[in-house]
Amino acid sequence: MNAELSASDKKLSWEQAVVWARETPAMASLVEACYYEDPIESAARRFKASEEWEAIVSLLNPQAGQKVLEIGAGRGILSWAFASEECEVYAIEPDPSAIVGAAAIRKLSAATGQPINVVETLGERIEFSDNTFDVVVCRAVLHHVSDLKMVSREVFRVLKPGGRFLAIKEHVAETPDELAAFLRAHPLHHLYGGEHAFALGDYLQSFQVAGFTRVRNFGQFDHAVTSYPPFSEKTIREMAERSLTSRLPIWIASQLAQSEFIVRLYRRWATFRCHTPGRLHSFLATKPA
Repeated sequence: MNAELSASDKKLSWEQAVVWARETPAMASLVEACYYEDPIESAARRFKASEEWEAIVSLLNPQAGQKVLEIGAGRGILSWAFASEECEVYAIEPDPSAIVGAAAIRKLSAATGQPINVVETLGERIEFSDNTFDVVVCRAVLHHVSDLKMVSREVFRVLKPGGRFLAIKEHVAETPDELAAFLRAHPLHHLYGGEHAFALGDYLQSFQVAGFTRVRNFGQFDHAVTSYPPFSEKTIREMAERSLTSRLPIWIASQLAQSEFIVRLYRRWATFRCHTPGRLHSFLATKPA
């Protein structure tokens, strides 16, 4: 595909938009951050070595034999990471694409020998029985769905009592103006028109209506599950040190920035101050036992 797009080329498929990004040098950082490169098994291994996966493990502690469902699995790198921990993994992905969809997941599974059960359907209607899964996960998926409350109810239904739902990197826009600004700034939305964002309260209400009674919310800088890859632990620490240096002598700021407690406080402060349209939040919801 030619990397130079005319107006007549716009509104591509998601697969075509990703191919365009891979062929466009200016999009190299986006391709890397989203694990869109080939070979896909290298992308999956890079994801599993990342701070994001380490953060996911810290929240979910995946165990061999657990049944895990990923909704909107895309290329399957998150499903693959759970499969490599000997979990029994099911990946819902409606797009048949060999680059960003179900065929890519099957290719990854075959190339690495990690079993992943692929189901080509939508997350609004999960075709599994009640109380089936220990964990349900999704990554940058909820902000795309047509019915947020329906998806949350379906997730709640298929989770076992005590099961956990981790929704990673969901875009937030509180007003129509914020949403419009986010869509204008998004690097691929002008190509395929598929981006969206919900208000933070809409996400939280959908979990509450579904029946989840315990929900943790991780804003843009609160936790590596949300902030990585653009903001690594090293980057966050450097940001904290610069902020402290503006108020304190350099040697004191440098010492304070080594404190995990201070860095956690800085993460909360940076999240509180972040009002960027489309800012990211992640959510960990637990079904009552």
